[in-house]
Formats: sequence, structure tokens, C-alpha cells
Amino acid sequence: MRTDRLLSLGFLCLFVAITRLGAQAPPPVPLVLSGGTVVDLGDWGHSAKDQPDSVVIVQNGRITDVGPRATLAIPKGARVIDCTGKFIVPGLIDGFAGMSSQAEANANLFMGVTTVVASADSRRGHIDFTASPAPHIYLLDSIGTTDDWSLLIGQPAWSSKLKENGRPAELSPEDTLRQLNDTAKLGTKVLWIGHQVTAANSQWIIAHAHQLGLITYGEFVATPYRVGVEAGVDALLHMGRYELGLAPDELQRPLANDPDGGAANTAYDYSERLPSTDPHVRAYGEFLAKNHAALMPMFSTYFERLPGHRNLWLEPAAALLDPMHMFDPPDRKTGEMVYPLPSWSRRLPASAQRYMEENQRKKADQSAARLWRINQVLFHAYPHYLAASGAPVSGSFPGISLHVELEMLVRLGLTPREALAAATNNYSLQFNWSELGQIAPGRRADILVVDADPAVSTWNVRRISTLILEGNVIDRDALLNVKK
Repeated sequence: MRTDRLLSLGFLCLFVAITRLGAQAPPPVPLVLSGGTVVDLGDWGHSAKDQPDSVVIVQNGRITDVGPRATLAIPKGARVIDCTGKFIVPGLIDGFAGMSSQAEANANLFMGVTTVVASADSRRGHIDFTASPAPHIYLLDSIGTTDDWSLLIGQPAWSSKLKENGRPAELSPEDTLRQLNDTAKLGTKVLWIGHQVTAANSQWIIAHAHQLGLITYGEFVATPYRVGVEAGVDALLHMGRYELGLAPDELQRPLANDPDGGAANTAYDYSERLPSTDPHVRAYGEFLAKNHAALMPMFSTYFERLPGHRNLWLEPAAALLDPMHMFDPPDRKTGEMVYPLPSWSRRLPASAQRYMEENQRKKADQSAARLWRINQVLFHAYPHYLAASGAPVSGSFPGISLHVELEMLVRLGLTPREALAAATNNYSLQFNWSELGQIAPGRRADILVVDADPAVSTWNVRRISTLILEGNVIDRDALLNVKK
């Protein structure tokens, strides 16, 4: 009797298992892009082995096959998108930006930005993890200093330890080690080494971050740039920051104790005003080019201060954005940067106020022009570049300003193909992020189909006919309808 019961129970379990297996959803229908040209962005944009009349097959959110239409069979029952005469490129990567709302998520996606290295800070706000649809978020956090905006600040063990109390301060080596391990457990991918971190700690952080597979961004002040670069930092942030590496030793030494005060102002002023023809500028560029660090200049945060700019509020995606949620946005009517005057100036005649505003604008434009000339010299040494917008700060816009960055990289001297590589496959090469950046088997299916050749002009990257995020075709027009 017991044996019969056991046999009955076994048959019942087998029946239930077979029934459940039969009730499972059918496998997803493959997505096929047929007839387009797959654009080659290898070798930092120096390769040009484009594949015309190709087939790209996508299943389960990944690219499974890429090859000539004449030889690669299309799976039976696949959804086929005819891409004849069009060009197929990877989704764009913004290497440093905020992502604080659904509106920002939609603006990014509308412009083809499918991955954002997202920063939470006082100017960009908190990261909105609930936004859907949204680009893939790669978390960035500070390391080695107190930070009210750290991703760890909400944990009881860190809430008091990371509190700035009015001014950031360097953490002890013991606390930095715990911070490194704890932020890695959160899934953080990128560590930002900021102004207060001194040389020995920067070197230690870079070495141990790489052991954990984490990427390091350097925005050094207390650490000399040569020390951070020789230690193997992965990227240097901001035109206007990494020029500090031009400061002589006598101006650099005081920064270890005064990274945000008068000593820093003196060093920045020296670096910015150094003539671009000075041999130290070219030597610095050659030093950067022969080491591992890539440059992430975020030219787009200076766009409105340089010649040839336009009103970015006229872009369709800008209608999604609220200037109240942006830090130092440009004027909506003119597209020009706004330079607020002190409250006491209201007592002055209108002509005096206009003079003060124009004087501030002139100084800002001159500063941007000096930094741009220095970057032109650095470029001639051929360092590697990564594209990032810094949005929504200092006149930059989510999504829109990554295209501005491509435009500015071409203005600097990169070819359109090299500029596009800076927003795609260069991240794969520089950071070993093998899941993105290429149209190749095994890569995540974040794909743009564009109507004209992006290797001819970066403006063609804007001409998106099909947007695919992790294998899903996104209704691009619907992205413009979100509430702010």
C-alpha cells in the first residue's frame, strides 16, 4: 500500500512538472535587422571595416549573430526590420551625468543614450531608480572622502562617518578600505576620486579598485595629476580640471592641505592662463597619451561659452526638461548662459547692471577660450577620449548634450567615427565593459538604426529611425509625452 502511494505521488509530481513545462511562455521571437550597414567602431575609431547589407539577430536581449545577408539565415518566425540603406550602431554611453527623473530618462533615450554612468550629487540630484523605460544605470560613487550624497550615506554604519559637516574631508585608510568593499557590494561600477584625496590614498584606491574590477575617475586637486595618472587612473574628468596637471610643483604642493581654497584658485588660474604655445602643454599631452588614462572633457558644459553655439532649448527633447531641475541652465529664450548679479547691484542704474552682466560673460567666454586652446594642443598628442555630458549642469542637457559632445570632439579634431567611438566602443576598450559598445555577438542589444552614415557626420547620429534597448524596440515618439 505504501509503495502504491509513493508511485502515485511520483506520477503526480511528474504530471505537474510536465504540465508546468507545457504552460511556460513560448521563447521570445527573435528580432532581425536586415540589410543595413554595421558601422565599425573598433580600435578607438581608427578602424573602418563597415559591413554593408548585413543581418543582425537579437534574442533574449543580446546580439547573437552578425553577418552578410547573403550568408546568414534569418530565423523562422522572426520579427524583421528592413534596414536597407540605413546604418546600425551601438546605443550611446554617457560616461558622467545625472539621471534624476523620468523626464531625464526619456530625454536620454530619445537621443539614443542607452547607458548612463550616473552621479548623485548636489547639482544633479538623486538617481531615479524607478524610471521606466530608462537607460541602463551604471552607478558612480565617491571614494576616500566624506560625502552627503554617497550611495552609502543611508546605511547606519556610514551615515555619521560620511557626513560632510559643511566641508568634505579625507577618510582614513581604514575607513576607505571599508568604503571600497561596501560600495562594491552595492553594485557600484565607477569610483570618483575627488579634490580632498591625497596622493598616497589615490594610489592605494586605484590599485585596490582595479583588483575588484572597479573603474576609477580622477578629478584630482590634492593629488598631483602625474601621480594619479602614473598610478593607472582610468579617466580624467572635466576640461577646466585636468589642466591643473600643468601647475608647477611649487603651486601643487600647497594643494594637499588647501584643495578648495586660495591655493587651488592660484593653481587653476596659472594652469588656465599658461599660453597654449608653452612647451609644457605639449609635454603634458604626450605624458597623458603614453599612459592609461583617457580624457573625459565634458566640453558640452562649456558649449554656450564657446563660439558657434546655439539655443539647445529648441531641441525636441528639451521640451521634456524643467529648468528648475537643472543647475545653471541657459536662458530659455536666447540659449545664452545667465550670470546672476549680487543683490546690491539692483540699486544701480540699468546700464550699470548690463555692463556688469556683459563683463561676467566676457570673462567666462575668455576663460573657456583659453581652456579650449590648451585642449587643442593636448589633442595633438592623441590621447584617448570618452564622451560624457555632465548633464544637467552648466548649460548641459540630458541626452542632447552627449550629441553636443560628439560635435565638440569633431571640432577639436577627431573624425566623426572617432567621436562616435568615444561614446560607444571606447568604453569597452578602456574599462573592459565587454557587454556594450559594439554590434557584435554576445553584446547587449542596445542598438540605434540611423538614416545616414554617422562616419560622415556626427549629425547623422541624431537621425534615429529605430531605437532598441536590450532587444526591445522603443516607441521613440512616445518618449516625448512624459510629464516633467
